[in-house]
Amino acid sequence: MDKKKEILLEVGTNELEIMEFLVDGRSFGINVAKILEIMKYEEVTPMPQSSPYIEGIFKPRNQIITVFDLANYLSLKKSENPERDILIITNFNKNHTAFHVHSVEIIHRISWKDIEKPDETITSGMEGITTGIARVGNRLITILDFEKIIAEVNPSHTFSTNDINAPTDKRRRDKPIFVVEDSAFLKKVILECLHKAGYVNTLSFTTGEEAWEALESLKPQDFEKLEENVSCVITDIEMPRMDGHTLTKLIKSDQNLKRLPVIIFSSLITDEMKLKGETVGADAQVSKPEISLLVGYVDELSL
Repeated sequence: MDKKKEILLEVGTNELEIMEFLVDGRSFGINVAKILEIMKYEEVTPMPQSSPYIEGIFKPRNQIITVFDLANYLSLKKSENPERDILIITNFNKNHTAFHVHSVEIIHRISWKDIEKPDETITSGMEGITTGIARVGNRLITILDFEKIIAEVNPSHTFSTNDINAPTDKRRRDKPIFVVEDSAFLKKVILECLHKAGYVNTLSFTTGEEAWEALESLKPQDFEKLEENVSCVITDIEMPRMDGHTLTKLIKSDQNLKRLPVIIFSSLITDEMKLKGETVGADAQVSKPEISLLVGYVDELSL
């Protein structure tokens, strides 16, 4: 636990820890920052008329938690020895969820630069819920998009645009917004929500590295000139090549860009992550899926 807290509080390292786990002998990974607890598998209570990917519920320490059958979701074989299986209990998007896996291997500390985005030509099937491929030694570890998995199976735990009203301030239309998000699913949702609110002048990037290269090519000596091309940056934290904290630190350390507002919009806005975001200079931090709060902060910082 101390080691986990240590890396969460480090700033600007562009590193993360991923926990490798196996399902049907295949290696997958999850950001340690998403993990609340690891438990030995125990029987769960099935829920009638639920998704076939939801195994049921269980109640550790007086809290009811939904259990996802990850093997079933990934169309892989079930465990031959379920009594040896593991439950990974996660905490992100302000929800606790358990994922049934076959074994937990090891925690790897790696750079985001060592994680590559899957090629767009292989985004169907399992690759459609992959946010990155990490190379560790001579092995490849597939990092899954757990937010998309939950959203597909249980839409009530994802974004809602019902509380976003039609735009009343015409200035929103003229404000160019950079959106930096590696999940194709979440990027699409964020852009749809911003457009519904009237922020239609958007440019999206898949990694912090791509966004930084674009900002470097744009930055003039005059900040007002910069605002003609970008008035606010919305960034996720977890991204291949360069994470959102490193991107924020680069922006806020640059003499010509430091006045540019940066909003961190992530499923990982915990107390530790908030401290890290404050340290690198983020102007606001919003937890997914509170999209209406995001629009409010964009108004506050860019209008």
